[in-house]
Amino acid sequence: MNVTTINMSAGDRQSEERATKIHEEPEASPKIQVRDFNFFYGDLHVLHDIALDIPEKQVTAFIGPSGCGKSTFLRSINRMNDIIPGARARGTLMLDNQDLYAKAVDVVALRRKVGMVFQKSNPFPKSIYENVAYGLRIGGVNDRRILDDIVQTSLQRAALWDEVKDRLDSSAMALSGGQQQRLCIARALAVDPEVLLMDEPASALDPIATQKIEELVYELKSNYTIVIVTHNMQQAARVSDRTAFFMLGKLVEYDDTNTIFMNPKQKLTEDYITGRFG
Repeated sequence: MNVTTINMSAGDRQSEERATKIHEEPEASPKIQVRDFNFFYGDLHVLHDIALDIPEKQVTAFIGPSGCGKSTFLRSINRMNDIIPGARARGTLMLDNQDLYAKAVDVVALRRKVGMVFQKSNPFPKSIYENVAYGLRIGGVNDRRILDDIVQTSLQRAALWDEVKDRLDSSAMALSGGQQQRLCIARALAVDPEVLLMDEPASALDPIATQKIEELVYELKSNYTIVIVTHNMQQAARVSDRTAFFMLGKLVEYDDTNTIFMNPKQKLTEDYITGRFG
């Protein structure tokens, strides 16, 4: 197998050291447990018998070609697919041993616990401050001192505070693309989630902004369970502890990231990793 196609460090010693630290993480207990999970859009069967455990406070990457089901599965974790007419699930998807598709589940509460950052940054046409405070205000928090504290903490965690602390009342729309994406991450963090879902968070960004997002992901995993969808295999190799490879709505292989990229068990995985298709 020609592993040079991965080029995890790309000649960058810092990235190489970060990747080494990532892949030496100890075994973690599962935060999310999935068994025989299937998903349908009407009559279209898009996910087939997915089974895996996502560990707590680690980064799990979903890779695979376009249309393989990875984003559908990601959105299933906080039930974002519920807004699509005809969408339905079958099987078991559990967060902290709670069945997320049980009738008693409060979907609004679930989405506070499981935050999401989308492929295209989507700041609200409001100030930087109000973007971060938005979810808190919706939740009934109006005490200015509490809001100030959480807004600052969230922007610090998103590695954006130093860049915007003197212009919190300025429009979020004036930020650069990379800053807008980090603002969206801060907005997600403000409501204190336990899980952070990221759907191609750096695909529209330049290399410098992408590096900042990757470094942020690495820092955030000490406090959050992170699941990231990416088409960029080098990115998956750099930032994730575990990697799941999807193909045609099926989970082909799931293992620690070093194994997936250096010694995959399935030939289909090796063919995709080495660029023979995809």
